Amino acid sequence: MQDEYLTKCVVDASRRTFYLYSDEGDTKEVECETVDQFMGVLKFVRDTLGDELVYAQPIIECRQSPG
Repeated sequence: MQDEYLTKCVVDASRRTFYLYSDEGDTKEVECETVDQFMGVLKFVRDTLGDELVYAQPIIECRQSPG
């Protein structure tokens, strides 16, 4: 039995969600209910991970002004 390792962590700040990917193809989703909880998890992953940490592009809604 081999240990499973984290290969990538994607941070989606707009959704306060972390997506964790393992070397065995498993995916876990961690949703934070509060900003404080999100900031605590973010601090942990920043302190713990190196190149495995990736930030998702924010979703920006474009609105056209009335003509």
